[in-house]
Amino acid sequence: MSTEQKPQTRDRSKTIIIILSAIIVLQAIKIFSDYSVRQTLETTTADLTETRTRLEEIKAELDQKIAEISKLGGDIQSLQQAKAEVEETLKKNRTWSQKNIKSLKDRVQGYEKLLKMKDEELGHLKSLNQALYSENNSLKNNQNKLSDSINRIARRSSELANKVAVASQLKAENIKVLAVNGSNREKEPPFRNRQLEKLKLTFNLADNKVAPIEGKKIMIRLLDENGQVIFDLAKGSGTFTIKGRETWYTATQDILFDNTRQQLIFLYEKGSDYIPGNYTAEIYDGEDLIGSASFMVK
Repeated sequence: MSTEQKPQTRDRSKTIIIILSAIIVLQAIKIFSDYSVRQTLETTTADLTETRTRLEEIKAELDQKIAEISKLGGDIQSLQQAKAEVEETLKKNRTWSQKNIKSLKDRVQGYEKLLKMKDEELGHLKSLNQALYSENNSLKNNQNKLSDSINRIARRSSELANKVAVASQLKAENIKVLAVNGSNREKEPPFRNRQLEKLKLTFNLADNKVAPIEGKKIMIRLLDENGQVIFDLAKGSGTFTIKGRETWYTATQDILFDNTRQQLIFLYEKGSDYIPGNYTAEIYDGEDLIGSASFMVK
């Protein structure tokens, strides 16, 4: 090989080395660039997946908070608005990109702060609700005690009223049944029909310090031995009620009870013969039987 050929060979080798080095460098740059793009894409995809998962979790948490706070009577407007925004964001999942990943993460942080704030509000509402529950129970207990006291007083008042009512009932005493003939002569029983032009019933209203001075309707019933009431509407007979059952009275008088042991006299003219047998004269103050006497007609 000549002296001139040696430098040319060396130059050619340098050129080849330079070219190969450049190719290697470019290839390395491409590999690194591809790796960087792949890493960036993988990171973006992971971030988007993580963000979507967190938004789904936040939506579930918002639903839970809305239900709990609504049950306790709290304000849920901001939670409902946040839920609507989350749902709208999730609908736009396909349009997410690396450009808006930061905005999405910022929103997630905002929703998390809202949930934390509502957690505190929920705790306050629960404490308030517990206090109201305790106070309500206390009021119910007091009300029950008051109701028991009122019921006891009502029972005592009723018992006292019943005692007063019983004590204030009138009583007929010195009851006498007499027959009056046409000459106004009186005869004690037993009677015969010829002696019974009129039946005379006399009695006194006993002294009663409890009974008020007031108007009274005093009625008598004449009953035969079969329990049938003798009555005549033309002679003032009528009906009244005893323990819810309507029955006849034979005669009646309206009086002013004045608590002076006043005497009452009933004269009843039957207008026909009495059937022989035993009879009963009953005296009533309203529904109350205050006296009775028996007599016989032969």
